[in-house]
Amino acid sequence: MFILDLFNTLKLSHEWQTTSWNHPKMTQLFKSMAELGDVRFSAYRTAMKSRRVQRVLALDLLELSMAQGAFDQHQLIHNAHLLEVPAVIACLLTIYTGLHQVYPERINVPLCVDLCLNWLLNVYDSGRNGKVQVLSMKIGLLSLSKGHLDDKYKYLFSQVACSGGGCDPQQLTLLLHTTMQIPRQLGEAAAFGGSNVEPSVWSCFQHVSGKLPDPQRLS
Repeated sequence: MFILDLFNTLKLSHEWQTTSWNHPKMTQLFKSMAELGDVRFSAYRTAMKSRRVQRVLALDLLELSMAQGAFDQHQLIHNAHLLEVPAVIACLLTIYTGLHQVYPERINVPLCVDLCLNWLLNVYDSGRNGKVQVLSMKIGLLSLSKGHLDDKYKYLFSQVACSGGGCDPQQLTLLLHTTMQIPRQLGEAAAFGGSNVEPSVWSCFQHVSGKLPDPQRLS
C-alpha cells in the first residue's frame, strides 16, 4: 500500500528533501477544495469541504455501531494511548473490510485504508512522528461517519467523561481541541474561534454552574 511504502522509505526521501506526505488522490482532493473558496459563509464552506473528505474516504457509509465494534475488537480502550501506524492500519482494515462486505461496489479496501490513514496523519500527526492518539482517531472517524448527530455527540462525550458521567474543564478542553483539528486541517479553524477553545469551555461551565472554571485548570 502507498502509505506503508511511504513510511518504509521516509528517512531516505527526507534526506533528499523529496518526501511527499500525501497520496496522489489526497493531493487531488486538496486541490479540488480551492474552488470552494468562493463560498461566502464559513459554516457552509466547511461543511462542503468536510463532505468531500467524507465521500472520498467513504466514511459516509460507516455506521457508528460498526466503528465501535472495530474499536472494541482492537481493544482501543485507553484514549490517551498513542497508536503507531501499523495499529492504525489494522483498525482501518477491519473497518473497510466490513464496509466492503456491504458496499463492494464502492469500497476499494487498500485505497480506502491508504487515504484514511493519510488523512488522519494530516489532521493529527502533521509532524509525521508516526503516532496518533486513540481519542484522535475516534473523533476523526466518527465526526465524518454516517449517523445522527445526537448519537455521535453522546458517544464522543462518553469518551472524555469521568466514571460518574460528568465532564470537567480539562476533559471538555481535550474533546473540543481534538475536534477542532479537523476544521484546522481544512483551513477553516479561524471561522470557529481558532485553536483556542478556552472561551467555549468557560461559557459551558459558566452556564451550568454559574461560575467560571479556574483558567489554570485548562492548561
